[in-house]
Amino acid sequence: MRLVATSLLVLAAIVFVLTHGKDGVWGYVNAAAEAAMVGAVADWFAVTAIFRHPLGLPIPHTALIPKKKDQLGASLEDFVTENFLTADIVQERLAQAQIPLRLGRWVSDPVNAEVVVREASPALARAVASVQDDEVRTLLESFFLPRLAQEPVSEVAGHLLEGVLEERAHQGLVDLGIRQVHDWARDNKEAIASIIGARAPWWSPRWLDETVIDRLYLELLTWLADVRDTQQHPARLALDDFLATLAHDLQHDASTQERAEALKTRFLLHPGVADGMVSVWGSVQHTIVEALGDETGPLRRRLTVLLAEAGQRLVTDDELRGAVDRRLHDAVGYIVTTYGREISTLISQTVARWDGDEAARRIELQVGRDLQFIRINGTVVGGLAGLFIYATSQML
Repeated sequence: MRLVATSLLVLAAIVFVLTHGKDGVWGYVNAAAEAAMVGAVADWFAVTAIFRHPLGLPIPHTALIPKKKDQLGASLEDFVTENFLTADIVQERLAQAQIPLRLGRWVSDPVNAEVVVREASPALARAVASVQDDEVRTLLESFFLPRLAQEPVSEVAGHLLEGVLEERAHQGLVDLGIRQVHDWARDNKEAIASIIGARAPWWSPRWLDETVIDRLYLELLTWLADVRDTQQHPARLALDDFLATLAHDLQHDASTQERAEALKTRFLLHPGVADGMVSVWGSVQHTIVEALGDETGPLRRRLTVLLAEAGQRLVTDDELRGAVDRRLHDAVGYIVTTYGREISTLISQTVARWDGDEAARRIELQVGRDLQFIRINGTVVGGLAGLFIYATSQML
């Protein structure tokens, strides 16, 4: 484009020379060529002065970008901050984009959900595998366990236990425990007999001890079977009464709450608790990493299904989508309001690192083509203006 604009200047100069001193129509052509040269040179000077000194001459107010790149970067930073990085503008654009709805539609497609899981699983596996046991131990011993030890849990535990009793949710666990005790007693008669026999008097005859032991063992099995098979057995009711009393005392009795908190603190601050939790974490970590690495494994399949279901809910559940939209709206507004200026400083900092001549070269490469049209237009418009002025002078 420089070559085109300069060629027009050269063409105007040749025409001016060839038509110089001639009258008639050639006078009009000569006047137009003269004015075209003036317009071309003037606009060449204006365009060149933005980026460098014309002809290398240190003319004032030229080479503007190399001299004032830092001020230009700061001005551009202020412009972006005031006109783009404002909470109202960003939140309005965010609302128009309908990101939760569009994201829900895209991820509700099982193929897309599978793509997300496939791409995210290796990174997630590396993140999980990178967590060291020492880091987990430090987190547990310095923050989690001491913090949990300071939090009162008696009232909460009592409220939860009360809810469990009201919903009879503990019955399955009680049934399982009683069945296990009954089956153990049935299969370990010798162990029970030795426990009872150890408490028999030394002077008691052996045959009498065996008779008593057999009777006691039979009564124990019969009692355990009754407890197992009778939902309203007195033992079950006694256990329920004990748990109900415990739930009430955990919520309202200061002495019980104090003992419960002391027991909780002693348990949580015991050195073996952290060791046990670290061991559990190691097993969980290994299992998760292996499951995420299995492309056809159940974990990835389940994550794909859950992700697709979550996307479908975002599409169909207006309340959920509205809640996500509000959270995103608030988060983006907070980020822009709090860190907008820091984000926009990337502009001025980047420009400040540029060399002045390098900055001018980069900017000229981006907008220089359009600026050369200014020279072309200046040549054409100058020629037309000169022609009009010459014609007017001839008419006068």
